[in-house]
Amino acid sequence: MKDHKEDEYAHLQNKEAIEKIQHLVSHNQICLFSTHMNEQPIQTRPMNVRQVDDAGNLWFLSNKESNKNWEIKSDPKVQLFFINTKDYEFLSIYGHAQIFIDRNKVDELWTPIVKTWFQEGKDDPHLSIIRVSPEDAYYWDTKNNKAVSLLKIAASVITGKTMDDGIEGHLEISENRNQ
Repeated sequence: MKDHKEDEYAHLQNKEAIEKIQHLVSHNQICLFSTHMNEQPIQTRPMNVRQVDDAGNLWFLSNKESNKNWEIKSDPKVQLFFINTKDYEFLSIYGHAQIFIDRNKVDELWTPIVKTWFQEGKDDPHLSIIRVSPEDAYYWDTKNNKAVSLLKIAASVITGKTMDDGIEGHLEISENRNQ
């Protein structure tokens, strides 16, 4: 394990951590959503984050009869993985999922594309909401952009000097997020 310089490791808390999650998710709203955390194999599927609220909760729309919903009912622990190769941004969130029905929240999260999965619209009887409240999160990012990072990697190979452009850190949200 390499020693971390202060500018390579950024432990963010509360508001800064929430803002970092919002920023990273805004660049890639599709994540790998994993359930069944205590059994093998872990079940994983792509999901679209509809919103990251100001408390750090991540919101999804889901079919209440899906395997994912049944798995969350038996074990609410979930892990989300975000990969943005375009900008070299990566995020892992471990959290607690909760399923519920809230027509006002559906109105807030709804976009016409969601009708692809819920043909009856906002009133589809299979529509449910999943809220994931992060308990632990970690990110990997670059100080610059992908092009600069690739140049630094190439220069590092040629010169033999480490030119790591990465920044990583733990994201801690200790405020009450279950609003």
